[in-house]
Amino acid sequence: MTKKETESSSKKRSEKVLKDLRDFGGELYDQIEKGQFPSVEMPSRSTENIYYSPDERQYILGDRNVKRNARNIRHIKPFTQMVWAGFFASELVKNRKTSTLRDVYYSAQAYEMTFKDQPESNNILTDLETATGFAREDFNVYPEERSALFGDLTIEYTVPGYEGKKLNMTSHPDGVMLGPSVVSSEFAQNKCDKVIAIEKGGLFTRFIEERVHEKFNALLVLCAGQAPRATRHYLNRLNQELDLPVYIFTDGDPWGMHIAMVIISGSANAAHLRGLTTPDAKWGGVYATDIVDYKLPTDPLTDVDIKRLHELEKDPRYKGELWKREIKTFLKIKKKAEQEAFSRYGLTYIVDEYLPTKLEAMAAD
Repeated sequence: MTKKETESSSKKRSEKVLKDLRDFGGELYDQIEKGQFPSVEMPSRSTENIYYSPDERQYILGDRNVKRNARNIRHIKPFTQMVWAGFFASELVKNRKTSTLRDVYYSAQAYEMTFKDQPESNNILTDLETATGFAREDFNVYPEERSALFGDLTIEYTVPGYEGKKLNMTSHPDGVMLGPSVVSSEFAQNKCDKVIAIEKGGLFTRFIEERVHEKFNALLVLCAGQAPRATRHYLNRLNQELDLPVYIFTDGDPWGMHIAMVIISGSANAAHLRGLTTPDAKWGGVYATDIVDYKLPTDPLTDVDIKRLHELEKDPRYKGELWKREIKTFLKIKKKAEQEAFSRYGLTYIVDEYLPTKLEAMAAD
């Protein structure tokens, strides 16, 4: 395994998060001691301040800032909520506890901190992300588990009670769920030379049954639809820390294309964060041209599908030749196909014929 020196070790990362949160609170204290109303300034997340950066290969925030000032009566509530969110995040990290967005919403009530609803508490947590530059996963706030891993990768746990214990990702025949303990683990040993990210659970299971991880020396990652942020961050780590190329397989429709694109270039909603994208990842299909070339069973594109394709045509992330070609073909044939459509040629056709052809083409690209 070639593991790069990295600052992403769980312990170092937690120490940095705690230090920066303390600095965040310390600046507010300093303002008060100087007789000033405390305030927080951070980049604006308004749509007018979100740009696609060809250099960073993702959406980023522009130069506009917003300021939350305790002097302004309209700012007092969100300002106070944000300070509480910073305190709660520091408690989670310091005590090595995890939480969910829903949990954060209810936990606020224990501190007599009220939010109108969960979207309001979610938004305040995003403010904290923007102000500090850390993702909520760095504060130990995770989504519900739905992604999974399978392949010859061994991780070493860092969570309390399991420190130093190791687990190989082939340990469970259904794959290992990508929960907080795996997300925060260290890579101990890796024998894979690529990552195959898969949209749907059915194909993930088929790939395990057909020993794709052995035949192609791959780590399989189930995205379970649009990959959660923790999964996107983990794909970034596999690519950056282990030098593993990432190949993405989705359904052949505009929604599958976008699942791949969000892994590659992120989303406008996460323009304030880094480390959630894998710009060198490659989409392997199902392409619109695959539908034609392989004569796959199809469904007609709906009006919503076609509207979405026209939106993608205008999206700066889709300016590459591959993307333009496939959008054009989808609009021409007005058909879509699921990954399972290859089963018309037999259950193992996708592994025996389609997958090796695609992997070879992407590796040579």
